Amino acid sequence: MSEQSYISDTPKGRRLSPIPDIMAQISHISTNTDPEGSESPVISRRDNTQPEEDIIAHILGDFGVWQLRSILIIFLCKIPAAWFMALIIFTAPEIYPGEEFNCDTNSYGAADNCTVSVDQCYVVVAYGNSSYAMRQCQKFHYAQKFRSLIMEFDLVCLCDIFVAWSQYWHLFGMFIGGVVATRLLRVLSPRRVYATGIWALLGCGLITGLVNDFSLHCAFRCLSAVSCSFMITAGQAIFTDITAGKHRQGALLMYDTFWALALIFLPGIASFAHSWRHIYLGITLPSIAIVVLLPWTPDSPRWLLKHTKNSRDTVDLILQAARINDRLFKVPKDLPLQLELLREKLLDQPPPARWLELWRGKKRVKLYMIVTHMALATFLISHMGLLLNIRSFGRDYLAPNTMGIGFAELLGCFLALHLTFHHNTRKWQWAGGFCILGGLVGCLCWFFSDVEMPEVYEIILWMFFAALPKAAVSCAQSMILACMGELVPPEQNAPFAFSVVTWARVWLLSASFLTMLKQLHIALSLTAFCVLVILGGLCTCCLVTPKKEEPKIVRQTSQLLR
Repeated sequence: MSEQSYISDTPKGRRLSPIPDIMAQISHISTNTDPEGSESPVISRRDNTQPEEDIIAHILGDFGVWQLRSILIIFLCKIPAAWFMALIIFTAPEIYPGEEFNCDTNSYGAADNCTVSVDQCYVVVAYGNSSYAMRQCQKFHYAQKFRSLIMEFDLVCLCDIFVAWSQYWHLFGMFIGGVVATRLLRVLSPRRVYATGIWALLGCGLITGLVNDFSLHCAFRCLSAVSCSFMITAGQAIFTDITAGKHRQGALLMYDTFWALALIFLPGIASFAHSWRHIYLGITLPSIAIVVLLPWTPDSPRWLLKHTKNSRDTVDLILQAARINDRLFKVPKDLPLQLELLREKLLDQPPPARWLELWRGKKRVKLYMIVTHMALATFLISHMGLLLNIRSFGRDYLAPNTMGIGFAELLGCFLALHLTFHHNTRKWQWAGGFCILGGLVGCLCWFFSDVEMPEVYEIILWMFFAALPKAAVSCAQSMILACMGELVPPEQNAPFAFSVVTWARVWLLSASFLTMLKQLHIALSLTAFCVLVILGGLCTCCLVTPKKEEPKIVRQTSQLLR
């Protein structure tokens, strides 16, 4: 490598004040019109088996302090996303008829002429000596201190349907937000989409906590979910562009850890609230921290380089990252020229494969795509459903049960990280086997559903049957989202990931309604999700990461060495 191509290739050659020198060199190069004055760009290669490293990766490196700071800031978006998804557990808890609410029979005449059902939902009104009519109670008296959503809208007799319908609109917003955010990234930078999401979430979250109409409540829950999808999608686009190698894969695997941490902290926020409006206020205002950190939230350097004619923003971003990572000695003198060459290379790339083109190829690749679609769909349904289903284990244990589910998700993420880095060749089979085991153990709940035992032991047992498949789902889901690009050629990664996630989110809309199976039996809804975990595990076991073919020159060299 030429000594003139870079300022220095070793830390010993660093200047004490490199930033002014580098900026002066870059200014000189950008204004130099002499064709002999600019040096030819030299880009290093990692080795013969790896793709060529571009100038951005060469300067930033695979991972550093700047990437770590950026990732931690971006990961924060998972916290409000988890809170807005799971808050229905605490804003609409079950209340007990007769003890905490009673039907108001004043509108039906004298109390002696009315007979109220045990569930306080129906009133039998007597008209004369032999004429009776059954009416549905329309108004209730409440004796509970906490003002819940179902009390706000007098939906105590439709509590489970209300929760499912409200949650449906949140999941629908996640689906719409993911599609819209992916399209917006074609014209807006990831950072702008990310910032739009957090500002919209602040507005929609506050409005949702103020509305007095159930339809408006569902509408703003949907818009809040759209905002969360904006942040999640754009944030992932940013940190996957600024990292590389195993560090990028590790970041993808750990993306859901902040989701799990949010579930652990959510009961603490809910414990101080005296109304559902206070909970909305408590989960919305902390999002201001993400707004405060926006100046330190980076943009995607390759997106800026490809979509903007002026490379000044890209140069500033790269120099800032290089300074924080202590890699200024990697900055070449002809940085603007090399960035311009990289921009031309990015613009000359062929467009991503169309959806139908994904299904043209080897039968094994088609099989991988089918089972990946099926696996992620079952995992997303059970991932959300197992969390919402803890409402069926009793209102008095919502806080510890939610924290237990959060810890199970956290364990699953770290297990996925371990399997990916230490059992990479058989990681799919390990994750799928864990899902099958967890689902089978969860189905054993039927043998204990009618066993007499103390209430505390019963709740612990039910949580064990729910937490084990939850940890398995979290493990396999994180692994699929992080590693499914290995199953298809590189040019098909983006459309394949979009297809799999969108397909799964369509089926996710059914998760909230499956929780209503608890009205038939408490074990039925849990079993339904465990069966889905088993099906997803079977699909995951079918996946095998294809072996990458070595270049011809490498194969010939290895044969000669033998």
